[in-house]
Parts: sequence; C-alpha cells; structure tokens
Amino acid sequence: QVRLVESGGGLVQTGDSLRLSCTGSERTFSFFAAAWFRQAPGKDREFVASISRSGDITDHPDSVKGRFTISRDNAKNTVYLQMNTLKPEDTGIYYCAVGLLARVTPNEYPYWGQGTQVTVSS
Repeated sequence: QVRLVESGGGLVQTGDSLRLSCTGSERTFSFFAAAWFRQAPGKDREFVASISRSGDITDHPDSVKGRFTISRDNAKNTVYLQMNTLKPEDTGIYYCAVGLLARVTPNEYPYWGQGTQVTVSS
C-alpha cells in the first residue's frame, strides 16, 4: 500500500503561482509513474499532468500546457506540480496518483492522495 500526501494548495488570485507537492510513503515510489488530477464541484475528475518513473517523459493537456509543469525528485519520494498564471477555471481539488504506467484516465491509478484545495479568485 502506497500512501500519498499532497500539500501546497491555497487561495490565490488570477495570475498567481502555486507549487503542489505529493510525497509517497514507500521507498519504491520511484517504481511508479505519477499524475495529477483535479476535480471541480459537479464535474468529473480531470487529467492535469503525468510523469514517467524516471521523470524523463511528461504529459500535460492543452488546458494547462505552458502554464503547469510536473516534475519529480525520487530521492525525496516527491512529485511536484508547478502552476503558473493561474485562472479561476483552475479552481478545484487537486489529487496526486501513482500507478505502473503514466496514463490520462483516473482508473489507471490504484493509489491516490487525499487532495489539496486550490482556489483562484478573479
């Protein structure tokens, strides 16, 4: 069982930046691909970014490309999501997830964190 703990969320204004962190409990953290998803009230969970086990391959959807960057530090068992130029539509609960392969669908990831709230005011 892999436990994931997210941090770094908060209330910011349009155009601000935030960096989210997700730390895993296991030393085998580097064996897993990782991803960030977000969920706004009344909406489905949305793919935000993914990263391969070694960190050499990343994927970001068009909605965040150029503004968000996923990275990881396997020595610290941590995945990051740097979010720049935030918009009100980025508001939601941000979840970290890990699985064997980097995919864009939530059901490909068996392990999830509890989520961290990001609110962007206009």
